[in-house]
Amino acid sequence: MPGVPPTRFVFLGPEATFTEQALRTIPAAERGIRTPMRSVPEALDAVRGGDADAALVPLENSIGGAVGVTLDEMIDGAPLVITREVVIPVEFVLGTRAGVSLDRIQTVAAHPQASTQCRGWLQAHLPAATVVDVLSNSTAAIAAAEGEYDAAICAPIGATRYKLSVLADKIADHSDAVTRFVLVTRPGPPPEPTGDDVTSLAVFISHDRVGALLAVLMELAVRGVNLTRIESRPTGEQLGRYAFFLDCSGHVADGRLGEALQGLRRVCAEVRFLGSYPRHRWATESDRPVPAPAGLSDVDYADAAAWLARLRAGDLA
Repeated sequence: MPGVPPTRFVFLGPEATFTEQALRTIPAAERGIRTPMRSVPEALDAVRGGDADAALVPLENSIGGAVGVTLDEMIDGAPLVITREVVIPVEFVLGTRAGVSLDRIQTVAAHPQASTQCRGWLQAHLPAATVVDVLSNSTAAIAAAEGEYDAAICAPIGATRYKLSVLADKIADHSDAVTRFVLVTRPGPPPEPTGDDVTSLAVFISHDRVGALLAVLMELAVRGVNLTRIESRPTGEQLGRYAFFLDCSGHVADGRLGEALQGLRRVCAEVRFLGSYPRHRWATESDRPVPAPAGLSDVDYADAAAWLARLRAGDLA
């Protein structure tokens, strides 16, 4: 039901991965029921089918880029909307069983993405060790805890969950790497505007129209709407047919963003609204949203609308 806080959460499993770590930063999820799912499609289908109230899935990584399967699933099937984003640092640790020292490590279990992001550290500290690919960061932690391998590259939550000793933390080559997750629900009223929001859209351009993508961008630019992300994904129809995923600063309730959405509806073959929600902010962050150019702020739009209403009423004063 709209307005009822979710209590049943699913997430891309298994347990003790970065996704669960991100989910547990949401107070309602920490209090509620959390169930891992085998894949992003299964997690989102659980929400569509009513078996879960919300799903947390990865959307993009600052090193690896967009998570294609999440984008594809958001435009396939019954509509879903994003109600929240969670951004967490990707801080890998090297975990072992108690008593295993760094000089005794000969095998390291790791998900391929994890070992890739820690390649420099491995070459510097464990150049002779054999890195074995496993299915997840959680699987790596379990394998190390059970003695199948000497060590694991995993998330901090995995080392804690499976009682591994952390021989080294923050071993990723890019210390500022982050992953962005989104909380997805069935459609309902979006969260109230905060003044620092994100609106996500998927747009399908008219391929028989010259300058179709430029027309999309102009609908945003002429209204001072800041485009913060654009990604293209093939639609699966044929080569050259793409859907474009957009993140814009602002909320669907804002006047100028609302007008931009109306404009996109006019010039696009299809527009799928994916949600308006608060932008993630770090505790120490002090920057503010990019201001609209002069004449294109929400105040300017409200003033112009009021002026037009007076004209229509015959008030020329």
